[in-house]
Amino acid sequence: MNHTPRIRTVVSSTLLVVTLVAGATACGEPEGHPLSLKPHDAADLVSFNGPSKDEKADPDKPLEVTVKDDDARITDVTAVDTDGRHLAGELDADGKRWHSTTSLAAGTRYTVKITTENGDGAPGSRTYAFGTASAKKFLKVTFGPQTGTYGVGQPLTAELSAPVTGKAARATVERGLQVRSAPAVTGSWHWVDAKTLHYRPKEYWPADASIEVRSNLKGIKVTNALHGSAAKPLKITTGDRIEAITDASDHSMTVLRNGDVINTLPVTTGKPGFETRNGVKVVLAKEQFVRMRGESIGIAAGSSESYDLPVYWATRVTWSGEYVHAAPWSTGSQGNANVSHGCTGMSTADAQWFFETVREGDIVKVVGSDGETMTPFDNGFGDWNLAWDAWLKGSALHGDGTPDTGTDVLTARLRPQV
Repeated sequence: MNHTPRIRTVVSSTLLVVTLVAGATACGEPEGHPLSLKPHDAADLVSFNGPSKDEKADPDKPLEVTVKDDDARITDVTAVDTDGRHLAGELDADGKRWHSTTSLAAGTRYTVKITTENGDGAPGSRTYAFGTASAKKFLKVTFGPQTGTYGVGQPLTAELSAPVTGKAARATVERGLQVRSAPAVTGSWHWVDAKTLHYRPKEYWPADASIEVRSNLKGIKVTNALHGSAAKPLKITTGDRIEAITDASDHSMTVLRNGDVINTLPVTTGKPGFETRNGVKVVLAKEQFVRMRGESIGIAAGSSESYDLPVYWATRVTWSGEYVHAAPWSTGSQGNANVSHGCTGMSTADAQWFFETVREGDIVKVVGSDGETMTPFDNGFGDWNLAWDAWLKGSALHGDGTPDTGTDVLTARLRPQV
């Protein structure tokens, strides 16, 4: 009896199964092509302009892959360096050419994988590996502050070893300086000057957050003369959200922890001519004892405003000498008059409590003063006095990448003002 092959098809929602019943053979497609095309080595189909085995690639020379067979096409190209960074590239619509669109990283190795199809539609692949020449000049990055636990107002800083100008170069730097936090926040870098960047969230950091900043600039071309170098990453954490709000017109300070009031203290702030700065400041340091002299802020010795005082429990909030500190000589005015030379004064017991309650990065905000507003960068961390839109303008990725102030943050640090 002559048995004719019968094909039984079983269809499900996810799988098509074709079963050949007795006597059937896998005879192939009607045109005679095999059902499964064997993968091939694509070396005969493509040209690659990478260096020879014993040479290193010029980081400034783009990579290019082209087909040698008019019937073949490139389907994909991936180029990854030893740090896991993918090189950006572009494949022509007809699949005949691929080229890199960014510079290679210097001083590293790349693995390039090319996949193709020949004229019969059979897949092919080829992998190349090569090194890149080292850079001659490096851009180093140092992150701040030091590892530790800080208040929720603490900005991150990045100090560069050389100035970087121009929006494109600054955008390259920003893309390479990666900040991650848990919980996650919306934040941005801001160019303070050509060698300094600050990073802050839109709002204060969350309490009890973990924050990490690292550089991904190693080998990356920043300018024609500079490539990024490796940088030590930084991890910090935040503690409770501590905010000290001083109302100069009411002569009082309200201290909150995570939104709850934990103390209200009578204080005195700057008198006329020496008004305390309004706005948000951040605790910079704590000094249990400091000697404060009028000459340090330009008061002539022997004048009616001159002073030379031992001061205890001093919490610094500006580099020009503004502190929250013990002022036992003014206890009669604390809570009802402003008599200081710009500092916030309180009783010794209250100053010690404040000193022991706050940490670097905590928020100290002044309202109701006739003084000027705290400057953003040249006198400590006044970063929070910039509105978010203004902050973003100082980013090369979100704005024009130029600082709102021309003031160099390396302004000389002045002495206490009492």
